[in-house]
Amino acid sequence: MNNVTLPSEVLLPTRYSLLSRLEDWDDQESWKEFFDTYWRLIYSFAVKSGLTGAEAEDVVQETIISVAKDIQKFKRDRNLGSFKGWLRNLTRWRVADQLRKRQQLPTVPLEIAEQESSEGLPVEMPVSAESELVWDDEWRANLLKVALDNLKRTVKEEHFQMFDLYVLKQWPADKVATTLGVTLSRVYLVKFRLAALLKKEIQRLESRELQIK
Repeated sequence: MNNVTLPSEVLLPTRYSLLSRLEDWDDQESWKEFFDTYWRLIYSFAVKSGLTGAEAEDVVQETIISVAKDIQKFKRDRNLGSFKGWLRNLTRWRVADQLRKRQQLPTVPLEIAEQESSEGLPVEMPVSAESELVWDDEWRANLLKVALDNLKRTVKEEHFQMFDLYVLKQWPADKVATTLGVTLSRVYLVKFRLAALLKKEIQRLESRELQIK
């Protein structure tokens, strides 16, 4: 996406309103919104941590369950830090569980893992610079995916197709115009308009980031 400049610090949004709604386990719409927003992040991080696709799917499921069980605790305990960091820790613990299963070792319950370190991190899994970098990269990539999905739902299909071919797939502008049967100036105009809308959507998402210090 070379033609769209993203902010240097892009964080996935988490709203107080959404977290509050998650306390109701029967609120299927809110849980679907949460799952749709975060499952790719959790899955991609698990795969890049060395897990298979099936193991990564288990990590997604178990991490979402952990969020459901402990969302009230997170909202109460300000020492747990940002949601981004808390979700990263939940995911890493569940990745560790999958690695233990390979060795037929017992998993560590979340409440025990949280007590193993004064920083809320399991002793056997210190946060490495590499792990932190992978999580941050996946966090930003997932934000862009969410923003693009939102953009796609709000603009004309033909306009998003132009944007997809020219900006995302990086086709030459004249090839896009010929393929879609539009003028070259139309391709440039749509690219400019949708790039601006995408930046605006990213800024909107960023402005709703939850950061508990």
